[in-house]
Amino acid sequence: MMNSVAVHDKVMRTRRRKSAGWFVFLGGLVAGTFDITFACTFWAIKVGARPSRIFQSVARGLLGPASFQGGFKTAALGLFLHYFIAMTMSTFYYFAARAWAPLHKYPLRCGAVYGLGLWLVMNYVVIPLSLASRGSADAVWIGLSILVHMFLIGVPIAFFTRRAIHS
Repeated sequence: MMNSVAVHDKVMRTRRRKSAGWFVFLGGLVAGTFDITFACTFWAIKVGARPSRIFQSVARGLLGPASFQGGFKTAALGLFLHYFIAMTMSTFYYFAARAWAPLHKYPLRCGAVYGLGLWLVMNYVVIPLSLASRGSADAVWIGLSILVHMFLIGVPIAFFTRRAIHS
């Protein structure tokens, strides 16, 4: 039989795990929202693209060009995939930060570097291995995408991870 101190410790550990999970989730949600909002806004201004077209372009990585013929279903799939990727990015950073303290001690620096790394991996590994076509060569898009990955994806993930680890 557990004594009251042991029960209290177990309850507190469970609460911390749930709290940490919540912050990791929020990190992915915030980063994913910043990213998709940027993409939708940029392409709406540049070529008048609708958000559903942007979401379908994400689904293109899985479905190829057929994603643009799928209407709402492929747009929803693209949005789901987008947030799944953002959650994966946040979860990966959290586990890395648990193993290597500078990642949560210096969230601005490390988050920006992580965001740059994410941009590189997405553009030079993930996209080439997917069914998507190579991304835009527009210099403004590329430059802003790098900054968005650094400061609106990597940094929020790092700050939420810091909070998750210290919860």
